[in-house]
Amino acid sequence: MTDAKSRIDETVKANDVVLFMKGTKEMPQCGFSSRVAGVLNYMGIDYADVNVLSDDEIRQGIKDYSDWPTIPQLYIKGEFVGGCDIITEMTLSGELDTMFEDNGVAYDKDAANKIREANA
Repeated sequence: MTDAKSRIDETVKANDVVLFMKGTKEMPQCGFSSRVAGVLNYMGIDYADVNVLSDDEIRQGIKDYSDWPTIPQLYIKGEFVGGCDIITEMTLSGELDTMFEDNGVAYDKDAANKIREANA
């Protein structure tokens, strides 16, 4: 499992934003992954997607790496942020915007506001 851990660590450190998910950002393969990818895509975030379904070592390894039992998992600047419910809450509260701003990650503020308006 150390190989998976080192690959995960390299991916998380080499990219400003990483989403470990079931499927890809173009074709998510579960509802939770689809929701998080949809938010990131809509907000115009440049992020790396890692399809855990294509690699069993990564699928289990990411859970061990973060000590978080579910997928998807979002990382910003090497920091584990959370899964679907947390990302949804952070998006609606504006906390995700702040995290992107604090970390110098470009995003579409108007799109973020539209998400909040649609869910108000």
